[in-house]
Amino acid sequence: MSINEKQTIKCPKCGELSDLVVWESITVSDSPDLKEDLLKGKINIFKCASCGQTALFPSPILYRDDEKKLLFSFAPTENDAERLRLFDEVKTSSRQSRELDNFPEYNLRFVSSLNELLEKVLIFDNGLHDKVIETIKLLVLSQDEEKMAQRSCVFGKIDNGEIEFLIQDKKENQIYTSRVPYATYRQIETALSQSGVKFISFDWELVDLNYATNLLRGVNNTL
Repeated sequence: MSINEKQTIKCPKCGELSDLVVWESITVSDSPDLKEDLLKGKINIFKCASCGQTALFPSPILYRDDEKKLLFSFAPTENDAERLRLFDEVKTSSRQSRELDNFPEYNLRFVSSLNELLEKVLIFDNGLHDKVIETIKLLVLSQDEEKMAQRSCVFGKIDNGEIEFLIQDKKENQIYTSRVPYATYRQIETALSQSGVKFISFDWELVDLNYATNLLRGVNNTL
């Protein structure tokens, strides 16, 4: 069930108070319109009634898609240590409550940025798996190792049998594209499966470039 709560927010610019409907949970089967609003950047957006200032209200969201068997926990933070702390809290809470017994064969993800949440949704909407995509992103970035630290890579779209990635270079202030044949995706998917990678979750997972790096170092989530 999708859940929201009305909150009174103080504008960071002028200090005036405005009401905002804050969504805490989005269940796609109940509210497909909310999913569209999420992808369009309309969820939990604060707009000051006085000065017109707009900003994303940093509130946790639980995203659930029963058809695709997805459960994403979004807890906003830009601090790496805080991210790991929140991740551990989610895992501990789920173990104690045994709530994950209700989600067999789901993909369970913890994310700490809205862009990461949106990317996960789009990846699975396109019939892809994020463990494969993160591995490909790492391989794309590693083609220029000297610039890896200043670049980020995100999934873009599938087009004419290729998967397009967007590469942002923060130092050069440029955005590039990289296209990978879908056949390459299938080859990497097969290789990961043969190495023991599980494409369903048994607990909450952080699937990002660090995860992909560990995979390529021979560490995976084989159980």
